[in-house]
Amino acid sequence: MIDWNEFHEDDTATATAEAPQPAPAPQPEPKAEAPAEEVRDSAGSYQVAEQDRLARAQQSLEELDVAAGLEELEMGAKRIDVEQKRMINARADLNQLVPFKYEWAWQKYLDGSANHWMPQEVNMNADIALWKSADGLTEDERRIVERSLGYFSTADSLVANNLVLAVYRLITNPECRQYLLRQAFEEAIHTHAYQYCVESLGMDEGEVFNMYREVPSVSAKSAWSLKHTQSLARPDFHTGTPETDQELLRNLIAFYCVTEGIFFYCGFSQILSMGRRNKMTGVAEQFQYILRDESMHLNFGVDMINQIKIENPHLWTPEFQDEVTQMILEGTELEIAYARDTMPRGVLGMNAAIMEEYLHFICNRRLAQIGLKEQFPGAENPFPWMSEIIDLRKEKNFFETRVTEYQVGGALSWD
Repeated sequence: MIDWNEFHEDDTATATAEAPQPAPAPQPEPKAEAPAEEVRDSAGSYQVAEQDRLARAQQSLEELDVAAGLEELEMGAKRIDVEQKRMINARADLNQLVPFKYEWAWQKYLDGSANHWMPQEVNMNADIALWKSADGLTEDERRIVERSLGYFSTADSLVANNLVLAVYRLITNPECRQYLLRQAFEEAIHTHAYQYCVESLGMDEGEVFNMYREVPSVSAKSAWSLKHTQSLARPDFHTGTPETDQELLRNLIAFYCVTEGIFFYCGFSQILSMGRRNKMTGVAEQFQYILRDESMHLNFGVDMINQIKIENPHLWTPEFQDEVTQMILEGTELEIAYARDTMPRGVLGMNAAIMEEYLHFICNRRLAQIGLKEQFPGAENPFPWMSEIIDLRKEKNFFETRVTEYQVGGALSWD
């Protein structure tokens, strides 16, 4: 028996050379057409594509140039005129980011990128110990944590789907699209954060993530948001008429001013209030980072809505303003119902009645931000500590305030 390991490379070559070679097999007669050219390179031998395939590829490229047409090529060669840029129905090349028309959109993209964080950076050990402790939290406090994670775990997915499937396609400004891409990524981080909290606490993931189908106060908010996504997500939906342009504007107001601008605020204030009491500080820190992101989303959405109004004043009819006002009032009532469900009794220094006034205050702000009349005159903010985290009255520099400064690994102070 031959041990092949005894052969060296040179020996193998010699043995192969000295071995008797079989007679060469008869070769077939060559075909009439020219055979494919054989080529050798460092990777070995291969054959180029058949000549008819190469010819068809070349013909396709030539036909592409013909289809483009000289007139279209000439138009495409022109530099972008910034005045051609518009929020919707723009004729400017969407692939050309600059020159900017909306500097605020690009700045928000830069701010969002500088604000990056990941859920795993937050230490959850204290939360895990508190959650597993038999007397660590009251029944009402546990209810708040479960309801908050149940709603938010799906809500940010709904927002992300709306951005990707509808809004991004229909907004025709490159710098705004750049921010929308950043926002979509942040929505993914938020969903990741809720999953990280649920997993860390050992909660029933199926129960939490399906809460939007099973708990009426959660389901109602999700159903309201979904209603304003369906038409725009159809592939055959296009803007360009007053009706379809208003439908897009309606969607933007529903998602930015209501879903992100009202539906999140009861849960945010509840969880952040727990953090102020040194309870569930890891979950609260995640929510603080998320709220900071969402505040930027809201400000961007409001600017985008108002810019569409400026460029398309015919859309902002009295009838449409009445409809939008009603939408925001509906969202406020749904959030009040959620507050009553999550706080059947007083907890964390708040109750459903106090939360109702807070939501009336928030509703007034959303209406005023897009130029509509406040519906609850005199409503005040009963949670002044919330203004340390978000300032609803003006743009806020999130990078200079201590409470909302980005810090890693459980370093936030809840004083």
